[in-house]
Amino acid sequence: MTPWRIVFMGTPAFACPILEHLLARPDPVVAVVSQPDRPRGRGLALVAPETKRLALAHGVPVLQPERVRDAVFQEQLRRLAPDLIVVAAYGKILPRPVLDIPPHGAINVHASLLPRHRGAAPVQWAILAGDRVTGVTIMVMNEEMDAGDILLERQTPITDGDTAGTLGDRLAHLGAAALAEAIDGLQKGTLRPRPQPTEGVTFAPRIEREQGRLDWRRPAEELARVVRAFAPVPSAFTTFGGRVLKVHRAVPEPGPAAAPPGAVLDAGPGGILVMTGAGRLRLLEVQLEGRRRLAAADFLAGHPVPPGTCLGAA
Repeated sequence: MTPWRIVFMGTPAFACPILEHLLARPDPVVAVVSQPDRPRGRGLALVAPETKRLALAHGVPVLQPERVRDAVFQEQLRRLAPDLIVVAAYGKILPRPVLDIPPHGAINVHASLLPRHRGAAPVQWAILAGDRVTGVTIMVMNEEMDAGDILLERQTPITDGDTAGTLGDRLAHLGAAALAEAIDGLQKGTLRPRPQPTEGVTFAPRIEREQGRLDWRRPAEELARVVRAFAPVPSAFTTFGGRVLKVHRAVPEPGPAAAPPGAVLDAGPGGILVMTGAGRLRLLEVQLEGRRRLAAADFLAGHPVPPGTCLGAA
């Protein structure tokens, strides 16, 4: 079987295990396309995407167009003569002229069981929604967002301890294995796409930092999911003494309404117990702005939090 020339399009760390699996295949990755370098950190220095760094380490050329509709970029893509485009968290919808370049089309590794959680943040929204199962979908791309025909899906449970970080890492490796299976099936002609179900469509738009603010009027179960969905970044947060307090780890606990939402019920070696709209939330790891992340017990050693303290107060 003649190897297929593959162009990979992906940007963040999630895409790296998928790219690594592709690089280990006999099908040559002739180029990687990522988003441009962006300023990051306090100094706002330009930082290369994770996929770019991985590609260059393997000697693979990298393209970083500002716009995928740019005629110069599309001509570069045609000259590469790819047989297949593989996309994983690239960050932009591909126009028809790009999708039509490879004879075998473009396929996408999406981190949900489509049609649930179409969009940019399926991992976070699966946790926020309280889903018990998620997975990856390998789909044929079209001009709509995550609406193409399904080639195959693979599932994984969401545990109570999963964060966006742990779940995303697991889905990336699951997606890498599923992608290999899909490419093999396409090359052998044994894999046939099927339309996505019309029922059960939900959307997972990009998350914003403000969505991680803990609204203590909500139930403890929901707030615990916010903490997990925003971990490790951008982190759920509240305020303490007028300063931002990030909450990195927390667990919900049952209990009657003993104080207003946001009031600290207890603070000690077991963490900081906070009243919510339904139940209590025990904060286990926190980080005051400008300081390092600490276990709650260590934080309390330098910042006493007496019962009755109200978190989230203006």
